[in-house]
Amino acid sequence: MEQFKHYINGKFSNGSEHFKTLNPANGKPWASFPAATEEESNMAIDSAHNALYQGPWADYTATERGKLIYKLGDLISEHASELGDLETRDSGKLLVETRSQSRYVADYYYYYAGLADKIQGEVLPIDKPNMRVFTTREPIGVVVAIVPWNAQLFLAATKIAPALAAGNTVVVKASEQAPAALFKFAELVHKSGFPPGVINIITGFAEPCGRVITSHPKVARVAFTGGTEVARHIVRNTAENFAHLSLELGGKSPMVIFDDCNIEGAVNGIIAGNFGASGQSCVAGSRVFIQRSIHSEIISKIKERSKSIIVGNPLDEKTQVGPLATTLQVKRASSVIKQSIKQGARLVFGGNRPEHLKEGWYFEPTLLDCPNQEFDCVKTELFAPVISVIAFDTEEEAVEMANDSDYGLGAGVFTENLARAHRVSQNIHSGIVWVNTYRAISPISPFGGFKQSGGSREAGIDAIHEYTRTKTTWINTSPDPMSNPFVMR
Repeated sequence: MEQFKHYINGKFSNGSEHFKTLNPANGKPWASFPAATEEESNMAIDSAHNALYQGPWADYTATERGKLIYKLGDLISEHASELGDLETRDSGKLLVETRSQSRYVADYYYYYAGLADKIQGEVLPIDKPNMRVFTTREPIGVVVAIVPWNAQLFLAATKIAPALAAGNTVVVKASEQAPAALFKFAELVHKSGFPPGVINIITGFAEPCGRVITSHPKVARVAFTGGTEVARHIVRNTAENFAHLSLELGGKSPMVIFDDCNIEGAVNGIIAGNFGASGQSCVAGSRVFIQRSIHSEIISKIKERSKSIIVGNPLDEKTQVGPLATTLQVKRASSVIKQSIKQGARLVFGGNRPEHLKEGWYFEPTLLDCPNQEFDCVKTELFAPVISVIAFDTEEEAVEMANDSDYGLGAGVFTENLARAHRVSQNIHSGIVWVNTYRAISPISPFGGFKQSGGSREAGIDAIHEYTRTKTTWINTSPDPMSNPFVMR
């Protein structure tokens, strides 16, 4: 069994308490991790605070920071296969996906490395004589980054890279579910030459680790990706330290398929948006609205395509859908599907554990045809390869149904009508809208949601400003002394 260690203040630590994680492909223990105690959690925060305010990090020029971040990107690229292997063993994600994503994660570090010395203030055309007034952007302070299991390296990069580029120090809490890749990443951080304490990587449970690092008085910002219930706890915790808070939460994203779409492209989009990553994506387009005239045709084509989907070992490069990350997800998906069928949904295909896989947490690609949205499968974020299909007649009806959700992270629109594409994408209440494509991402493009999907943005140029605070400086340039404050002019 592999043993992983915390990374605190530039050193690797065994920790005093430990837990094991299971390989989703066979359900067997494969690795042991330290669970951060209250003392160890405090140590990580203190380490980051000291590195920022007492160590050499504050003296690094922006260009020097950028060069270190770029070097870290190079190391990630060099070790992408190894990072992918670990993430697959720990989370069950497909090896072809984790390796590819690990390589692409490096681009986020390259992007923000280039922005490190582009963070600028401005000179203000002030309305008072003999005053030169300008703004500068300073690091916000110690940043806590909390990421879920389903894309830890990627979601950590969207927080770590801009935080470092802006001059902050970081404490990363890897998910206690499948944290292996981030602990390997810690070795690359160490190798890249960052001063001790600039990046700290730990894992642990909500109590005490999560509570301590989100309420600690030395923490200036908490960047969280995860579920809405955990987010509510974090919001309450940050009431103790008034830390700035960014939330990127769950989704139940709509995909709207109009009858003037390219049928093949729409089918590919639906499959990619739901069976890609085995359905374990916060932007999974699991509410699929299909115009009634092509409703049966689209379902038939998805059903036919599903017959050739290979479900199996995620380490096999031929596999297209791997296991779910936890046995709880399998039970939850099964329960919701059964309840939805009782409510009147029609099971088109799937809904069970694959018969040829006797161990591990596998679930068949599944499609349910629903008369309306009042079904558990339509309302519940499942993190499983499950599609709920609903027919619509008019554009107005489709937009209304798409917006009838507590979430608003992503959305997809498939149409060949350019005016409709603009009109519908504008009217859908989501932070991201893909037209005739789905699940495309880039370090250049902001990512985030509306409503209970959170209101923060990650990636893009503006994200780096979220990790700074603005300072305004007034300089009196007059050769005369400051005037008597009790004499008004």
